[in-house]
Order: sequence, then structure tokens, then C-alpha cells
Amino acid sequence: MSIAITMTVNGREVSGSVEPRTLLVEFLREHLRLTGTHVGCDTSQCGACVVLMDGASVKSCTTLAVQGDGATITTIEGLANGTTLHPMQQAFNDHHGLQCGFCTPGMVMSAIDLVARVPNPTDADIRKGLDGNLCRCTGYQNILRAVKAGAQGMQTGMGG
Repeated sequence: MSIAITMTVNGREVSGSVEPRTLLVEFLREHLRLTGTHVGCDTSQCGACVVLMDGASVKSCTTLAVQGDGATITTIEGLANGTTLHPMQQAFNDHHGLQCGFCTPGMVMSAIDLVARVPNPTDADIRKGLDGNLCRCTGYQNILRAVKAGAQGMQTGMGG
């Protein structure tokens, strides 16, 4: 049994027919070919799959696609404006908040949600806001710097 769903993904209305058990990450990656959202653990532990659903971060590996019906979804691919990176993306680049890049989409999306709720986050706010996002490459110090710079950039509309 398939279920018809419609959602706005990165500013574009999309529709599809999915099995009830189809995960949002599968819909994004396999149906829409938006592969920037990564699958790391399939258990909601690593955060590589984080996207924004109606402005709030969700782990798309444990969210059903049907739960996104009618929602506005933003993936990492929907952040840049042409060749101009979103301030948080630019800050991660400028402050070396990434190495292999696998965790980066989820980190960036979680950081954007955090800054929307806490515009001037402290280190403690950032650590709490990114809890559930794992990076195996960095020591997190550059990620903290990147999120702070990204927060400033989001306030001024400028890059990191």
C-alpha cells in the first residue's frame, strides 16, 4: 500500500508515493536524489541525517516520510543562495569545522536550528544544541568556533 505525500523541499513543492514505513531520509535521498543528507547509524545516534522540518531540526533516519506530508523541509542543498553559502556553511568552511565532511550537513542543520532559538550561543549552549551529532574527525573546538561565527553571520546576513 502506497501513500501519496506532498511537501515543500528546499522551496520546491514535491510529491511522491511511498510505503508507510519509508523514512524521510530515504525519500530525500532515493526519490528526490538529495544526497547531502547522510545516513550514518540508522538509529538516531550520529546526527548525520539532520534536516529542518518546519524550521526545527529532526533526524530524518527515524522520521517517516509521511510525517513530512504538508511540511516544509530544508536540507543542506537548500541553504546556499547560488554560489553564496549560508553564513553557517561559510563559517564551518572558514573556521575548519569540518574534516571528512560526513557529519557536516547534520552539524550545520542542527547549528542553524540552535541559533534560531539561541541567537548568541555560549560554548555550553552549542555543546547542548549539538548533542546527538557525532564527529569522528575533529576535536569539536573548531566546530564551536564555527557555530559562534555562523551565529554572528546569521545575525548580520554575512558569511562566517
